[in-house]
Amino acid sequence: MGELIAISIGTIFINNFVLSQFLGLCPFIGVSKKLDSVLGMGLAVIFVMTLASMVTYFIYTYMLVPLHIEFLETIAFILIIAALVQLVEIFLKKNIPVLYNALGIYLPLITTNCAVLGVAVLNVDRGYNFIQSTVHGFSGGVSFLLALFLMSTIREKLDLADVPKPFKGVPIAFISAGLMALAFLAADKGILDLFR
Repeated sequence: MGELIAISIGTIFINNFVLSQFLGLCPFIGVSKKLDSVLGMGLAVIFVMTLASMVTYFIYTYMLVPLHIEFLETIAFILIIAALVQLVEIFLKKNIPVLYNALGIYLPLITTNCAVLGVAVLNVDRGYNFIQSTVHGFSGGVSFLLALFLMSTIREKLDLADVPKPFKGVPIAFISAGLMALAFLAADKGILDLFR
């Protein structure tokens, strides 16, 4: 149980996929303009990451390894993620069309979101079992949602701020993301110092 908590806390706060590992920056910058779409995108990523971690574990362990075709993991994982994103897209289009329209192009981009693929590959590289993979996938999605939420609140304040014209929009968003990444790095060092 302690190991699962360590995986969860480490993934959300220390090894945040966006702010520490710099994965998933395209939807991070694209969706974080409005707080309204952040929750929907974050929940969609949590769902896809968790399910992708579960399914890729079984595919890798019970198909790729027995057939000695582990080198196909990236292709297999991308296909699994694409199928899961299609399911989410169909569900949102039918049941929550407002959110579907708000997410726009960024919903299909979950398929190519390197954070989703990254969590599946890291599960294999770290030798996680099924439970650990699932917790890591869920925590990775929560870390993405946390980064999106923080960035969205900052960007809403920046829209009202007097920012020099060359820095308006995406440039100031990247500068803010860099400062957030530095804050997470400092927190990482502080947490490590507590355990020394």
